[in-house]
Amino acid sequence: MSVDFFLLSFFYFREMKVLGIDIGGTGVKGAIIDTRKGLLLTERHRIPTPQPATPTAVIETVEEMIAEFDWHGPIGCGFPAAVKHEIVKTASNIDKAWIGMNAAAQIEKDTGCPTHLVNDVDAAGFAEMKFGAGKKNKGTVLIVAVGTGIGTAIFTKGKLLPNSELGHIKVNGMIGEHYAANSIREREELDWETWGKRLNEYLNALEFLFWPDLIILGGGVSKKFDHYSEYIKLDAKIVPAYNENNAGMIGAALAAKKELKP
Repeated sequence: MSVDFFLLSFFYFREMKVLGIDIGGTGVKGAIIDTRKGLLLTERHRIPTPQPATPTAVIETVEEMIAEFDWHGPIGCGFPAAVKHEIVKTASNIDKAWIGMNAAAQIEKDTGCPTHLVNDVDAAGFAEMKFGAGKKNKGTVLIVAVGTGIGTAIFTKGKLLPNSELGHIKVNGMIGEHYAANSIREREELDWETWGKRLNEYLNALEFLFWPDLIILGGGVSKKFDHYSEYIKLDAKIVPAYNENNAGMIGAALAAKKELKP
């Protein structure tokens, strides 16, 4: 690492600013994040996820995001896959060419920005547990992000169990995210009642397995909770994510701040 690179990284970390990027199945969102307060310091910028979402195409989109903010510092990247030691392990809503790649190292090589990769819903969970609906909750908390697919994060006593990926459990004979994701609601043109009852079946399956104290519902549908909340019947308390669809960007930035200190 060059002296100039080290000093630049130190400056950004001292300022507590990180570019948070949330790569989703349909959109890549980014903003500069104040990691001390969990706040967006810029307007959120969104770019459609390239199709197919190959490594080359997605990294080009990340480079476009960096150019949008004229950014030269650390990046926290929420990624729609199981991620272990920066290596992508699964690929449900992205191209399978990602599997086995050290995506953080590749992004850093192509952009020159130190990068940390984290599962996208784990990232959202970090934001909600530190600044949002899960703050100070020491019980078992499930974060369920419902969008193109369904992703989950599990926290117990404030500690994360990484890469839970519970969108793949079976519900009514189908993979959960193929039954109750928001993309399915849109594709099948389901009304809120019909879809809300499907989501309720899925959440009941999670509750039976984990008996959480709190479920935080994230993803794009978190902003429309009032449309379907009456159809959700659980023992656990359920609330929409405080940070709504910004949670992934905020949490990715928090994770990078922790992991990338120069």
